[in-house]
Amino acid sequence: MELFLSGLRTVNEILTAGIAIVAVSLLGYALTFNLRDRVARSFAIILGCVVIVFAGKALSSSGASPSLQEIWLRLEWVGLAFLPAAYLHFSDALLATTGRPSRGRRRWLVRLTYLLSLLFLAALPSGALVGGLVGEEARGDASILYLQRTPLTWVFAAFYLIFIIWAWVNFGRAYTRTVSPTSRRRMRYLLTGAIAPPISSFPFLLFGGSFANAQPLVFWLTSIANNFFVFILLVMMAYAVAFFGISWPDRVVKRRLAKWLMRGPITAFIVLGVTTLTRRAGELVGMTETLVTPVVMVVAILFMEHTISMAAPIWERWLFSGGDQENLRLLQTLEERLFTRDDLRQFLESVLAAVCDQFQSSTAFVAAAGENGLQLIIPLSTDKNWRKADLSDNILETVKSGKNGDNIYAWGDYWLLPLNSLRDDRLIGVLGVLKNGGAEPDPEQRRAFEGLGQRAALALDDQRLQGEVISSLRDLTPQVELLQRLRAASRFDRTGVLASPEDLPAPELSQTVKDALTHYWGGPKLTASPLMGLKIVQQALAEQGDNPVNALRSILKQAVETVRPEGERRFTGEWILYNILELKFMEGRKVREVALRLAMSEADLFRKQRVAIDAVAAAILEMEAHAQDGPA
Repeated sequence: MELFLSGLRTVNEILTAGIAIVAVSLLGYALTFNLRDRVARSFAIILGCVVIVFAGKALSSSGASPSLQEIWLRLEWVGLAFLPAAYLHFSDALLATTGRPSRGRRRWLVRLTYLLSLLFLAALPSGALVGGLVGEEARGDASILYLQRTPLTWVFAAFYLIFIIWAWVNFGRAYTRTVSPTSRRRMRYLLTGAIAPPISSFPFLLFGGSFANAQPLVFWLTSIANNFFVFILLVMMAYAVAFFGISWPDRVVKRRLAKWLMRGPITAFIVLGVTTLTRRAGELVGMTETLVTPVVMVVAILFMEHTISMAAPIWERWLFSGGDQENLRLLQTLEERLFTRDDLRQFLESVLAAVCDQFQSSTAFVAAAGENGLQLIIPLSTDKNWRKADLSDNILETVKSGKNGDNIYAWGDYWLLPLNSLRDDRLIGVLGVLKNGGAEPDPEQRRAFEGLGQRAALALDDQRLQGEVISSLRDLTPQVELLQRLRAASRFDRTGVLASPEDLPAPELSQTVKDALTHYWGGPKLTASPLMGLKIVQQALAEQGDNPVNALRSILKQAVETVRPEGERRFTGEWILYNILELKFMEGRKVREVALRLAMSEADLFRKQRVAIDAVAAAILEMEAHAQDGPA
């Protein structure tokens, strides 16, 4: 029985660590792809709390000393203390996204909740929030340890319950405001997944620890089932949130999130499980130091990567393509099928080599016809004195004026073959070969020449057709982008489809902010910046003497100041983002000078600069959102 309970505990530890890994990965996804959206940012705070809670759970069961276990169990409360505030923040952002922005009261309530969470956290080190470790006397492979509750624990439990319920009231209001079937379905996914973090994070052992130690089998089975469902529900919630704040098509969101999950947390979870089970099995047979564990780890990683690469096209096609599988498959393979200019040159060089071989000639060429005559000449010659200039545009006139009875024409020292389009029989080029003596081509040479000419015509025709397709795609891109942005704006807010193009969020705000900062002290990227259309810039005009450039400059300066830490300016790690913005853009110093001043490499400087600019863009978005909401 003890061995069975130990096995259950191992499985539970793997699931607990797996949830922490998934939460970290989903947090990275939210911070990478849709950080500009308020719903995604507040969801990232929830994920951060979940990461801390489950990391503390996983580390507390690592078999360390009781003092370390108590530290890890207290670490859970760092995330747990802020979870109610994060949930209320998330519900407020969700309600605002569905067309019900805060007029001030919800926003202040969220701030008050964060303050209360901070006060509870301040009581943690002193032992006022939770007491010492309970269950040390029952230590063993299947022991269940927890912290002792205090009177303040009951107060926190009430605080936790009240604001989680309040958040769910907001969830219900947001759900009733969604009208389209797709949005309501995703909202249901979100609300179902939202059950997981508050239920799984709260330490119920504070109130039921004695029962858990009395009935360990029931506890471990319940814990395993709970962690399994939390794993699924957390992914479901992240899936629903992934559609907020982005203009990608749904299939792109699904595919990107699925790849992120498969190559990241799922692979890590399976490798962790296999490695842990292998190590525990080795301990049972007395093999504490063995090479089996790292070998199994490497094999598991290679197996997962290979399986994902092989299976990805299949499950992407079945799960995400919808009713346009054939069209999507064609577009996905377009890059592989694209016949580039280099491909054209290589193919025609092979054709010319075959022509020279048939005629025992030293020189051959292909001339492509365009609106202005010969546009492209691909020569092949072993004669160093042969020059492209030896060919003239009257080649086309020679083949056009010839008789239809014979397709091969003489032009000076060359035999010419017209190349006609296979679609409309229009002349698209000429294939030429240097005569080898004055003899006429024999029938075999004619057949080979015409056959090779058809292949050259096919290549030129395909290149011309691809040019037309790419030109059409280039013309279609702005319209498709506008439609996707309108669709994204109206996913959860029914009025979003009525928005004018200039009111929609810019797809590359960070790049726009970077351009404006680059020309902070003057330049077209500042004076003609799309940021001029923001409401906050228009509001700042009166303070800047109706000067739009100064108004935008003041908004950029205000956004940069939001990155500044409290206190006197220093050149330490916490000031790094602000110092980059101040030195690089405000003071206009060169990259090398800034890197030397901050004691970092230029590559690291550029990485940190991207993070700093994203922070400025996020601050501008927040300022614009408040301006759109109106006065509090």
